[in-house]
Amino acid sequence: MIFSTLVGDLSVATDGAAICRVRFGRYEGQPARADDTLLAGAGAQLDEYFAGRRTAFELPLADTGGSEFERAVWTALEAIPYGEMRTYGQIAAAVGDPLAARAVGMACNRNRLPVLLPCHRVVGAGGKLVGFGGGLPHKRRLLELEARVRVERDFAP
Repeated sequence: MIFSTLVGDLSVATDGAAICRVRFGRYEGQPARADDTLLAGAGAQLDEYFAGRRTAFELPLADTGGSEFERAVWTALEAIPYGEMRTYGQIAAAVGDPLAARAVGMACNRNRLPVLLPCHRVVGAGGKLVGFGGGLPHKRRLLELEARVRVERDFAP
């Protein structure tokens, strides 16, 4: 199913039991069933996220495979708090291989669930905006959204 968002169209697919794919842009594969409650829930949560009302997703996510290292990286992505960033090196250290920053970048690139598994929160050394399968403009917009929402939430009167 295709959802229109702040960063353009997001295509979301399920395996019937869990979300198995999120893709920036339109996916021309098999259309979703109109009665798919899982996709409807994903759409509602994405709407809330992009409106600044949701900071964590509560959706079943499919096992998308990957090596043991990639799965460790994807788990580390889930641990990055909303509105915060980590460097590729910090993620590498968190998964037990401090010299694997490039491999972390590759694992982020293979993330089949961007936005839901927030690989956009991973930046280069010194906070440099590098690498994102959805394109750097989308990464910037996602980080700006989260920063704005976090500031508004944390400093509300």
